[in-house]
Amino acid sequence: MIKTALTDLLGIKHPILNAPMASSATAQLAGAVSASGGFGMLGMGSTVPDPEWLALEIKRVREITNNPFGVGFITSVAGIEKMVEVAIEAKVDLIGHSFSDPSPFMSDAKKAGIKVVAQVQTVEQAAHARDAGVDLVVAQGTDGGGHTGYIGTISIVPAVVDACPGIPVIAAGGIVDGRGMAAALALGASGVWIGSRFVASKEWAGAEWAKEALTSAGTDDTVITRSYDLAMDAPFPSDIGHRVLSNAFTDRWHENYQELLDNKEDIKTDLALATQNADLNIAPVSAGSGSGPIKSIEKVSDIMQTIVSDTESILADLTD
Repeated sequence: MIKTALTDLLGIKHPILNAPMASSATAQLAGAVSASGGFGMLGMGSTVPDPEWLALEIKRVREITNNPFGVGFITSVAGIEKMVEVAIEAKVDLIGHSFSDPSPFMSDAKKAGIKVVAQVQTVEQAAHARDAGVDLVVAQGTDGGGHTGYIGTISIVPAVVDACPGIPVIAAGGIVDGRGMAAALALGASGVWIGSRFVASKEWAGAEWAKEALTSAGTDDTVITRSYDLAMDAPFPSDIGHRVLSNAFTDRWHENYQELLDNKEDIKTDLALATQNADLNIAPVSAGSGSGPIKSIEKVSDIMQTIVSDTESILADLTD
């Protein structure tokens, strides 16, 4: 068993959290991760806050497991305050904030006895989160799929560990197996935050064609771009990129942003149709640069068991 400051703080068996991928990290995924001994995280839901959806998903997690779980928010979304209120009223075990300052949300969570985690992409952000009083910090490297910063995982994790003494740090970005988890622990992290590997799970709520695309991808097949965000008016800071599988859309529009903006309405329509029709030449599929080893879609419980057992074997070999 891998025991860390994170497992002690959250009362969990394995130091693994699923990334709270918006709208696709639903009760089925979060509940399965928690039931398997990790810590499940619900995603916010969508770019349009839906408090009723979140309340229902929280209820559904509790129908799956009695183990602790949390909710992660894209805090840069307008109107997110109502969603945070739902999580606090429901007394979830952990609330996560990404892509915005967690400070305005600290007091209410603390009063309710709820722990707070901040996902950061720079050491400066980590220091700010530390001073704001967060209980945990996620150090997110650019290796991760979806929305991320530009510092590599192997660089940002130890730097955030050094900047946040006494606060458990969770490593994120490109971690998909026991090798990545063992490396994260060696860098000083107390646990890992995994997205892409759980995309290729039975319980992930996204499209089956997106799962299949990820399992077919190689390490060389991703790009970090702002093309999709600009086309869709996504609510992310300008210093955040979006790591996706490369396709004809990114070939055409990556860094060709002014022309994209000039044609945004037509492009937005094309994207909606492509997503509806599973057109991988145009539709976005978020994927980390570590996705190469992911070759199968499996149950969360099996994914968890494999990651943990492989990590334990690697750590044992290193100490022999």
